[in-house]
Amino acid sequence: MDTKTIIKEATDRMERTVQHLEEELLNIRAGKASTNVLNSVYVDYYGSQSPVSAVASVTVPDAKTVLIQPWDKNMIRTIEKAILDSNIGLTPSNNGEQIRLSIPPLTEERRKELVKQVRNIGENARISLRNSRRDAVDAFKKAQKEGMPEDESKDGETQSQKLLEKYSKKLDSLMEAKEKEIMTV
Repeated sequence: MDTKTIIKEATDRMERTVQHLEEELLNIRAGKASTNVLNSVYVDYYGSQSPVSAVASVTVPDAKTVLIQPWDKNMIRTIEKAILDSNIGLTPSNNGEQIRLSIPPLTEERRKELVKQVRNIGENARISLRNSRRDAVDAFKKAQKEGMPEDESKDGETQSQKLLEKYSKKLDSLMEAKEKEIMTV
């Protein structure tokens, strides 16, 4: 193992952590309508579990509404039931051709709960970043025992720390932006 390989591995893991955090934050509803609110909703479509977006057109006509237009009209009841069972906190209403989800304004209490949720997700991402750094440092120590010069090993550990700081800043800015979005009335 050389320095570049260990650092590249740590960078890849940290990058994946940040991407995962971005995906998790997209699933948190901030009072505005978004098609991401249905990411966790799956419907039984001819015997297999499919996401709603695979069986219907999902659009956001305005800031408070998500419109679901199934390609097969027989799927309306199935989609409605899946939304109700998914616990996303929205009640569907249909007119026989499409399903409407009205996004209610968030209460102050609900906003605070969502900020706590964002912070929990962020803390898990931070732990993952620190684990990546720890694994890189361990790899440098192991490589040093196997013959890597001590100064190269120490430089690698320093690079690992700098990587952690860089990705921690990215993480902080993502969380800060989401918290601001949630708290904006």
